Amino acid sequence: MATMRAWVVDGSGPPAEVIELREVEVPDPPPGFLRLRVDAAAIGLPDVLMCRGSYPLAPDGPFTPGQEIVGTVTAVGDGLDTGLIGTRRMGVTAFYLGSGGFAEQALAAEATMYPAPDWLADADASGFHIPFVTAWVGLRDRAALGAGEHLLVLGAAGGTGSAAVQLGRAMGGHVIAVAGGPAKVDHCRTLGADVVIDHHSRDVAEAVDEATRGHGVDVVFDPVGGTAGATAARTVANEGRFLLVGFASGAWTTLEPEQLVNGNSSAIGVYVGAYGRTRIETVHHEILPMVADGSLTSLATERVGFEELPVALNAVADRSALGKYALIR
Repeated sequence: MATMRAWVVDGSGPPAEVIELREVEVPDPPPGFLRLRVDAAAIGLPDVLMCRGSYPLAPDGPFTPGQEIVGTVTAVGDGLDTGLIGTRRMGVTAFYLGSGGFAEQALAAEATMYPAPDWLADADASGFHIPFVTAWVGLRDRAALGAGEHLLVLGAAGGTGSAAVQLGRAMGGHVIAVAGGPAKVDHCRTLGADVVIDHHSRDVAEAVDEATRGHGVDVVFDPVGGTAGATAARTVANEGRFLLVGFASGAWTTLEPEQLVNGNSSAIGVYVGAYGRTRIETVHHEILPMVADGSLTSLATERVGFEELPVALNAVADRSALGKYALIR
């Protein structure tokens, strides 16, 4: 049986303590699945949560995390065209089966992988799909952000937040980014945010009131939740939309019905997984031209060597990472 190198989680705890590099069997793809040689894998907060044992879709151990990859198809399961072998694809792995992207080869459902254009570098392609598709579904499809509207992005220096800042700017919104610390503030400015609020040194609600001249924000993009989301909820303008995207803080934002009613505002869920292949593939192909023409730029801020994964996971865990880190094989 052929073997490969893979980072394996066995147990739960701090990433660097529970993940180790092992020699494991190369997996065979089940029906409807692809096996890919991993050229690059994005490193995200869900991967940290899997190590900690707090991610709902993580499998029982031992398993290999790594949600997003770009790679070349090396084998296909029953029911798939062998012509896919040798093609370059990017998208979401079968991490939930234990075969994620932090390995030399990984499995992925054919339905969750998309063509990767030759002009898109490996590091950029690896962390493209989840952040940009999530931002697109939230801002365009769910909130219908209009040109000139005020958009507040929480966690704006992270992967999904960075994508929302860029897409909001491209849609003509007035983007207010929230991040913590000088390095993250500078990063948000390079992404094109009109206003950046350092939540370590400013009261967010007060700063938003100042930036919008008392109007408030028309759309909140919230992948953070918790107290940050609760504070952002106080900034929503009349007829505003609050997008519930994620809970990086560990808790969802709680929105009170009275608050929504009094502000004529809406709480809107954003979950890309609720859509089928056809819808997401359409979004994928709508976003790529915006990357090609420079309207959207790379989220990859650092390329990490394969053996350096634990260090990179720790950077994501302690919130010092900016944008998306890409693990290069």
